[in-house]
Amino acid sequence: MEEADGGFALRLDGRAVRTPGKAVLAVPDAELAEAIAGEWRGQGKEIDPATMPLTRLANTVIDRIAGTDAGGPVIDEIVAYAGSDLLCYRAEEPEGLVTRQRAAWDPVLAWAEEALGARFVLAAGVIHIEQPPQTLENLRREIEKESDFLLGALASITNLTGSALLAIAVLRGRLSVEEAWAAAHVDEDWQIAQWGRDEEAEARRAFRWGDRQAAARMIAALG
Repeated sequence: MEEADGGFALRLDGRAVRTPGKAVLAVPDAELAEAIAGEWRGQGKEIDPATMPLTRLANTVIDRIAGTDAGGPVIDEIVAYAGSDLLCYRAEEPEGLVTRQRAAWDPVLAWAEEALGARFVLAAGVIHIEQPPQTLENLRREIEKESDFLLGALASITNLTGSALLAIAVLRGRLSVEEAWAAAHVDEDWQIAQWGRDEEAEARRAFRWGDRQAAARMIAALG
């Protein structure tokens, strides 16, 4: 690792590590760079990107967002998630699931309205409901404040949870990564409680958890 151009670049056998887009793999925080270096040190004879979530996230930010106008489309994507946010679509039954959704999601919605000026409308079932334009505009303005790397972390969490609101709550310190992850899986955990575990679903969830932790690590370093 070496400091260069206001960031910290990784080196492997004396050579700069590069992203898939051929840019130098560099991040704006020394501890974050060290965590990425740790992923590289943990590799064997062959490099396995699946075991390097921080590296993959940094590559995505550098190649897709940093130094370009690509932040605009990424912001559009996050706002689009907010337009059909997981937290707004509620079960009508059974009562146990309804209660769990309310307990996990209502406090986040209340916080978003108070702290962000974003009042969301709830829907029963999966029928799409339009959110107030001012709500989405206020959310966009909040997201536009972020640096490239935090924007990348926010987009990652949004995609992993299906909720821009949970992602922003983590970014703003309203929820811990564990609380947001549990809130994102209320429905899935209810199904597990009723019908038992599914090994394939658990494997997918474990893989996503690694990506979720990487995004949270980036937020902790840069937020």
